[in-house]
Amino acid sequence: MKKSNFDSVLFGKRILIGVSGSIAAYKIPELVRLLIKKGAEVKVILTKDAHSFVTPLTLSTVSKNDVIIDFFNESKTKWHNHVELGLWADLFLIAPATSNTISKMANGLCDNILLATFLSCTSPIFCAPAMDRDMYLSKANFENINILRQRGLFIIDVEKGELASGLYGMGRMSDIHIIVSELEIHFAKSMPFFGAKFLITAGPTYEKIDPVRFIGNFSSGKMGCELAKQAAFYGADVDLILGPSSEKINHPSINVCNIISCDQMYELCENKFQDCDIAICAAAVSDFKPLKFVDQKIKTKSPVIKTKLNTDIIKSLGKKKKNQFLVGFALETENEQKNAITKLKNKNMDFIVLNSLKDKNSCFGHDTNKIKIIDSDCSIKEFPVLQKSEVAKLILDEILYKRKYHKSIKTN
Repeated sequence: MKKSNFDSVLFGKRILIGVSGSIAAYKIPELVRLLIKKGAEVKVILTKDAHSFVTPLTLSTVSKNDVIIDFFNESKTKWHNHVELGLWADLFLIAPATSNTISKMANGLCDNILLATFLSCTSPIFCAPAMDRDMYLSKANFENINILRQRGLFIIDVEKGELASGLYGMGRMSDIHIIVSELEIHFAKSMPFFGAKFLITAGPTYEKIDPVRFIGNFSSGKMGCELAKQAAFYGADVDLILGPSSEKINHPSINVCNIISCDQMYELCENKFQDCDIAICAAAVSDFKPLKFVDQKIKTKSPVIKTKLNTDIIKSLGKKKKNQFLVGFALETENEQKNAITKLKNKNMDFIVLNSLKDKNSCFGHDTNKIKIIDSDCSIKEFPVLQKSEVAKLILDEILYKRKYHKSIKTN
């Protein structure tokens, strides 16, 4: 499954990059490409010295925006408004920031459009220094960097490595992937679930009968995976316990634990539940498992297979629940609401999400779903058929509302 740029907190963010005259400027086109891949819109300001290292054509091509070099364009027919640039940006990143540029920033100089934009910008400002070792280690440079820190700038520390001069030491601009991560962390802090720990189960479980057969179901794991991605997008750290599924997730905030059986899922849930803030049990756990596993293929002349009930994972979590918020799913074929409400009460959930196999284009194998959310007071919210990514957002928004509501009740 191709990773969507919706998975990043940078999606839709407007990033302004100021590039000063350092050899590290050659890394900026790739940095711009990474930011755009994550869904950000990027504009670039280039100092006159910087385009000795990287061309405006290259940066305008990768950013899909005109590169700004001076207050006026070459024909003097258009003025680049530095105030508007600062207001446009959700974040201003100055990278690479030379010792000269840092000194001017610290002392309020304003002799180019990058510095004019810096002085007028009200958005968060990040600075990624890049210079040779002895320049970086000089007392004057350290004082200038500390001045910027004290004024609220975010300094992305340099790395140790081989430098353009041939020396080895501190001064190399931070790796572009680290820069992107720093920006993501910054935006994640404003997300509604920043710092929250989620435990999410997804997919089916397979209960082995013999070496070639199992008891299972048609769950694809798509709904649970969309919930995990949405929680991560909202700033949470997620433990995703995923049964056999073709779904693939690669996200720095999602820890995927692959399992096969109910017993394996139960063990992980038991271990992780006490440390989580929110648990969403979206997995389609097999209700039954064979009484015993047969290590040779069962012949058709002995078709009777004795079964027993699996552990009820969500009921077990409901008994252990303290301050956690617990959400479950119910897939029903008859008496849907009555059966879902019974599960909601018996298993101590905060709310339950009801699916019905009677609804077309929902449940197993589809990219869409139709749900009802039933609250602990038995109130019901019904939604139309939506993409599972949209359903995941609805569920997360409902959790967010319920947690805030319960907190306000306790406060009052």
